[in-house]
Amino acid sequence: MARTLLCLGHGYVAQALSRLLAPNGWRVIGTRRAAAADEVAEILPFDGSPSLDIATYIETVDAVLVSIPPDDGGDLPVRVFANAFHARGGWTGYLSTTGVYGDRAGGWVFEDDVRAPTSDPPRRRVIAEDQYLALPTPAHIFRLPGIYGPGRSAFDRLRTGDARRVVKPGLVLSRAHVDDIAAVLATSIAKPNPGRAYNVCDDEPAPPQDVVTHAALLLGVEPPPVIAFADAALPAATARFYMDSKRVSNARAKAELDWRPQFPSYREGLAAILAS
Repeated sequence: MARTLLCLGHGYVAQALSRLLAPNGWRVIGTRRAAAADEVAEILPFDGSPSLDIATYIETVDAVLVSIPPDDGGDLPVRVFANAFHARGGWTGYLSTTGVYGDRAGGWVFEDDVRAPTSDPPRRRVIAEDQYLALPTPAHIFRLPGIYGPGRSAFDRLRTGDARRVVKPGLVLSRAHVDDIAAVLATSIAKPNPGRAYNVCDDEPAPPQDVVTHAALLLGVEPPPVIAFADAALPAATARFYMDSKRVSNARAKAELDWRPQFPSYREGLAAILAS
């Protein structure tokens, strides 16, 4: 019998997971704000209103992945479909962010460290994490850093002229290729451990300007000029990206899920994107 994955928010990561599972016989159902065509998933509209079909799927499908951004009240689906989530007994995954750890001045962070977000978006993620961990069958929490992959990388920004090499001394960030995230999710579905949190990232935290420089080298183009963070005049949403400096450990995912990143650094990841 075919297994079914429900993706509440069929975005970039959910699509990668769908492409990974579908060839193995999984049926994929995804939600978006409006009905849309998709090569892999059956798309249901979800605008925040209750839906009997979605509630039934939440209660009964093999796996549910939630990637809809939270609001000030935390997670929208877990509030709208509270009864369905409380009746659910299968694998549930919630995509959170490593932003919940806040700024660690370049230090390493681990899943059991205190969450200390420094802005509203990760504060909302903390609320949502706690909502999912409080379920009778708690969700698996996946804390993601900057996500990149085909169609969403430094190459795209260089080609459109939007790439910038903003330098903030001491800033170091972790990142993850979308296919590595999908692999962790698929492995967790096969090896469930409800209530567990996992950092999903590569092995080599690095300053963001290094990624842009290397992407330009691979493309054979001149990298954009270096701009000091203090002189960059970034919009508030972009400036938040430069606020928290930390190195994220993926040791738990390696140990418990027997996972290794296919792209251990941005260099392997960018090379694979360019080759494809």
